[in-house]
Amino acid sequence: MSTVAVVGGTGPQGKGLAYRFARGGHDVILGSRDGGRAAQAADELAARLGGRGGTVTGAVNAEATTKAQVALLAVPFTGHDVLVASLAAELADKVVISCVNPIGFDRHGPHGLELGGTSAAETAQALLPDSAVVGAFHHLSAVSLNGDADLLDHEDVLVCGDDQEAKQTVMELAATITGKPGIDAGALRLARQLEPLTAVLISINKRYKVRSGLAIHGVSGS
Repeated sequence: MSTVAVVGGTGPQGKGLAYRFARGGHDVILGSRDGGRAAQAADELAARLGGRGGTVTGAVNAEATTKAQVALLAVPFTGHDVLVASLAAELADKVVISCVNPIGFDRHGPHGLELGGTSAAETAQALLPDSAVVGAFHHLSAVSLNGDADLLDHEDVLVCGDDQEAKQTVMELAATITGKPGIDAGALRLARQLEPLTAVLISINKRYKVRSGLAIHGVSGS
C-alpha cells in the first residue's frame, strides 16, 4: 500500500476519493492551502472510517505532496496552473493523477471549456516535467464517492497517460473504488476527450435526476 496525497482534499471530489483510497488500505494525506482546514477534514474522515483501512491526516499542500508517493490533483480548474507549478519540486519523480475537469456553465447548461488543443492533465504534465501525470477518476460522482456503498462496482475508471508504469499504478488504485482495475484508455492526450465528457454526465444527471457513471462493456474484467 502507498501513501496518497490529495491536493484539494477538502472539496467534495477530493474528500470522496480520499475516503475510498483510505478505506481500501492506503494512507492518505489531505492537502489544502489551509492546514487547519485539512486537519479538520482528515479528522472527519478518520472518524467515519472508525479504524478501518489506512490512516488519514491533513497538511498544507506542499507538506502533503512531499510525504506521499502518489499525488492526486482534485482542484478547480481556476487557479490550477499556478497551484500545480508551485508544487513542481515536491511532485518531482512521483505519479501525479489529474481528475481536473475544465467545465463551464451557461444558460444552456454545462459544457467543456475550450483549452486550445490541450487538457488539464496535459497542462499539468507540462508544468511538472519531472513527474508522470496520469488522467483518471474524472467521471465518478462526488456524491457516490462519499456514499455508503462498499464499492462503486457498476462503474469503470478510465485511465490515460504516456507512462505505462504510472498508468498501471493508477489502474490498481482504481480497484479500491470499483473492485476492479481501471481501464487503460490510451495516451495522455485523450484527456482532451475524457475531461469534457463529465459535462455530458452532469447534463444527464440533471435531466433524469440520477447520478450517472460510465461502464465499458466488452473488455475482459470490466
